[in-house]
Amino acid sequence: MTNKLALFEGKEIRKTWHNEEWWFSVVDIVAVLTGSTIPKRYWADLKIKLNEEGSEAYEKIVQLKLLAEDNKLRETDCVNTEGAFRIIQSIPSPKAEPFKLWLAKTGYERMQEIENPELAQQRMRNIYRAKGYSEEWIEKRVRGIIIRNELTNEWKERGVDEKREYAILTNEISKATFGKTVEEYKEHKQLDKQNLRDHMNDLELIFAMLGEKVTTEVAKSKDAQGFVENKEAAKDGGTVAGNARREAEKKIGKPIVTKENYLTEPEQEKRKRLT
Repeated sequence: MTNKLALFEGKEIRKTWHNEEWWFSVVDIVAVLTGSTIPKRYWADLKIKLNEEGSEAYEKIVQLKLLAEDNKLRETDCVNTEGAFRIIQSIPSPKAEPFKLWLAKTGYERMQEIENPELAQQRMRNIYRAKGYSEEWIEKRVRGIIIRNELTNEWKERGVDEKREYAILTNEISKATFGKTVEEYKEHKQLDKQNLRDHMNDLELIFAMLGEKVTTEVAKSKDAQGFVENKEAAKDGGTVAGNARREAEKKIGKPIVTKENYLTEPEQEKRKRLT
């Protein structure tokens, strides 16, 4: 299952690829269409109404795991494109028609990406450009995503459980690389539900990549199987990156791990200001 974020008029909508089609978070759709500050409450009330009416929209709802605000995968009400259209019909909104066009376009783009994976990378770059990131940063971020996908594919092939164990192994790498778990790192940068790596600078991204790439290679070389052996590989990969980080810090005279984030100032603007 592939979890991603899509953007509609600058608003994030969680989606996941399941049974050969995109499924979208209903709460996120509700938030976009209604502008409600409490979309979960709005959806809970609407869900009861749809159920009482015997609506087909209710029957289209499927619970799938999506990344929640606490950065954990949690069961979330989702609908495919057909189900989303039915939900839209139940919500009076001036954004209904633009959103329908967006849904259709998203489904078409996914089919193109399956045939040509380079299109997915290009779309990702465009999203980051729209968010105010520089080309230099985007190249590193995209490369990091590729390396991360290589690692999780390796874990999957080696019998690591995605639901429970990916996060544990990721924290092992992070702790050995940066001296902090993912949650500790986010707290250090004063982040809430934001993606940590979207708020890393160049050097932080590079060392994150190093830790995960070495972990992948160690798992291959040792033919690590299952959680315990891959946990050792994660520690090894993170340790290599951690040693390199400490050596780099000695040479440049400042810590790699920073409190820097891009919550108030876009990365591209901050880069220009500091150079």
